[in-house]
Amino acid sequence: MKAGRLAGSLIAGVLAAVLTVGPAHAATTISAGHVDAIDVDWTGSALTLDLLDGTVSPAVDRQPSDVVLNAVSASRTTVPSSSAYAFLGTPGSPVWILPQTQKSGIVWPGFGTEGVPSGVLSGNAVTVKLVSVSGPADVSVYTTNSLGSPTVWFDSGNGLPDSRSLAVNTHAHANWAFEAAGTYTAVFEVTATTSGGTAITTGQKTYTFTVQP
Repeated sequence: MKAGRLAGSLIAGVLAAVLTVGPAHAATTISAGHVDAIDVDWTGSALTLDLLDGTVSPAVDRQPSDVVLNAVSASRTTVPSSSAYAFLGTPGSPVWILPQTQKSGIVWPGFGTEGVPSGVLSGNAVTVKLVSVSGPADVSVYTTNSLGSPTVWFDSGNGLPDSRSLAVNTHAHANWAFEAAGTYTAVFEVTATTSGGTAITTGQKTYTFTVQP
């Protein structure tokens, strides 16, 4: 009986411990304001990829996996009729865009390599690679010039990975487009070659986006 009661007490204790464990780490959700989604830094010996959250003061580096970037309903628009925008889908169909130019109430994700000093990398440049995307539809990242013509940086609709070279000491913005509401994950990696000829990588980092109807 003693053994039985002891075993029962141990089981009860374990169950109580399990039930009283707190919730898993909650992600930081960002629905408006400026972030450098792709924030590349040099530590003196390694290349790193973080998300620089500028919606708080002072700005803080966060692990991409700890953040949800939320495209609110106000980011919804329609695909232009120009054939240059065919990569976004059928003209007139809905598309959600986190814009190249800041708009109030919408996340403004940028690219930053200002944390990489000149001279440490070959060609003073890094390569940003969109490795994969999962979600309800395609994702693309593109810039628009003053005449309204797009230049596509990344497009999951025509196959991945896609790569884009960025010079060090760059701060840039682009349009991030999502072709349906829902939850997406995008895997990015940044690579470079040191001035001494060694290939280096930040490793792959996973980003989560939620797109509201």
